Amino acid sequence: MTPAAAAPGGGPLGLLSTAVTSDREMLALRRDVQEACRRLGLTETETVRLATVVGEVGRSLLGARGLTGRLVLVDAEPPQVTAVFGWSGTVRPPADALEAARRLLHTCEWHEHPFPRVILGQPLEVTTQPLAERAAGLRKELMGLGGVSVAEELRSQNHDLLAALQQARAHQEELQRLNQELEETNSGVMALYAELSSELEATNSGVVALYAELEEKTRQLSLLNEAKTRFWANVSHELRSPVNGVLGLSRLLLAAGADPLTDEQVQQVQMIASAGSTMLALVEELLDVAKAESGRLEPELVPVDLRMLLHQMRGTLHGTAGPGVSLVFPDDAPHEPILTDEVMLTRILRNVLSNSLKFTVRGEVALRVECVGREGQPWCVLTVTDTGIGIPAEEQVRVFEEFYQVRGRHQRAHSGTGLGLPYARRLTELLGGRMMLDSTPGEGTRVVVEIPAGPRPAASSGGPAAAPVRLDLLVVVDDDPAFRATVRPVLAELSREVVEVGDSSQAVAVIRRRRPDAVLLDLTMPPPDGYQLLTRLAEDRDLCDVPVVVLTANDPSGLENSRLVHAQAVLGKTHLSAARLGDVLAPVLAHHPAADEEVQR
Repeated sequence: MTPAAAAPGGGPLGLLSTAVTSDREMLALRRDVQEACRRLGLTETETVRLATVVGEVGRSLLGARGLTGRLVLVDAEPPQVTAVFGWSGTVRPPADALEAARRLLHTCEWHEHPFPRVILGQPLEVTTQPLAERAAGLRKELMGLGGVSVAEELRSQNHDLLAALQQARAHQEELQRLNQELEETNSGVMALYAELSSELEATNSGVVALYAELEEKTRQLSLLNEAKTRFWANVSHELRSPVNGVLGLSRLLLAAGADPLTDEQVQQVQMIASAGSTMLALVEELLDVAKAESGRLEPELVPVDLRMLLHQMRGTLHGTAGPGVSLVFPDDAPHEPILTDEVMLTRILRNVLSNSLKFTVRGEVALRVECVGREGQPWCVLTVTDTGIGIPAEEQVRVFEEFYQVRGRHQRAHSGTGLGLPYARRLTELLGGRMMLDSTPGEGTRVVVEIPAGPRPAASSGGPAAAPVRLDLLVVVDDDPAFRATVRPVLAELSREVVEVGDSSQAVAVIRRRRPDAVLLDLTMPPPDGYQLLTRLAEDRDLCDVPVVVLTANDPSGLENSRLVHAQAVLGKTHLSAARLGDVLAPVLAHHPAADEEVQR
């Protein structure tokens, strides 16, 4: 046996290395492994396992050319004491010996390249003493062991065998005791099982009946939900169309070129328009709540001019403030557009500001706007504060429940649906933001709306603005005379001549005879409806190139988009403008003679 030097650079730390050519040398190696394990603090069981496996594997390899046995400490997680057999030639360790080693030891590896070797190891307990110091001390101790006596080694092996037999006997006695306890417990469990089985059988019939009832209730709820969805889809057009007519006719009566009205008539028409706007907003909010519940409401992100949006909102809400209440809007709103959904943001602010104005009898309702950067992205923070009656602490969570209204004397004086704040919070979350509220009764309420503002839109290049589209002839196909009267002034800005078709059955003939520059087509009409007319125009070789813009008061998510592929665009009837129509038609009418004439002018 020769000492093994410590490997440089933190590698395995050698304890001994010896050539194994006979049983005596194999016995010596086994003894050294056993002594090393005991001095390193391994348990007796771990020591016997490693020494026994080393002896068996080593004996199976005796006679291999250049057989060498090494004992090393490996600095790993956890550290290990490892015996390594290496040799040359074609000798292979027996498969059964390796299989037994894998069951008994922490590490058992067999490698053929770059030379045949078997690695056997057990983990060591981690101590504060460096592994190199432990290896150096153990190396000296192993060198002092001297030769080995075959008789003494056999006695040691017999002693280990007897200890293992005693341990096995103790384990067997313990297993017998545990088995007896398990048998006693099993009889009690079986008796309990029999008792519970009868109770479970009696209960099971009730559970099955309850499950069947729940399944039927679930089916009924699903049908009710589908019916509600169909109701919202069907009622959308029926509600929006007359309201749009009321608003459009009110605007015509108040237009600068209309017949003069008395002051009282102007006030009455303004009240009609205000009531119509309120009703339209309420209808759209109810529809949006239904769409949000079904996951069909998605934001449409576009550059939004905050200053223009706030200017319009100031004009809309100014008249709703009480006699002793000031409505304060910021003068330092950001100049650069933000990227968000303009309609959703408008409705969020309108609901929060309207709620504050409703419950503030003196003082002010103020809006503050701030753009901040968070994690490299721009955010818009809108804060609404009021000096109103405030909300009790126990009610502040419930105000975001749909249809819930805070109890109290003040509530009887203010009508409402209880949808304002829940609707505003739902829209805020759809925009990827959050809404927070804190309030003190008698002092006022503060609502903070935080929404991502998206990347800043690219600055304008400063080039000339695109020329507005001007058409020679436009055909409008719509069976609603109120809508046609409402949209007539808008279309006069877009086209020199507008032909109105109220009977859809005559639409194709009129379009074929007049050959318009574009067609505006309503979807919901007596047969043939807008879908059918669009298909006929697309299939007609003479008319398929005429641009068609579909107008509808229906919910866009409920349209049959597969039947609208031939339309240039689909626009809602609400807030329809000449500029909006011109933007849609500009790409297909870029080379229209009338458009070229406008550019030359």
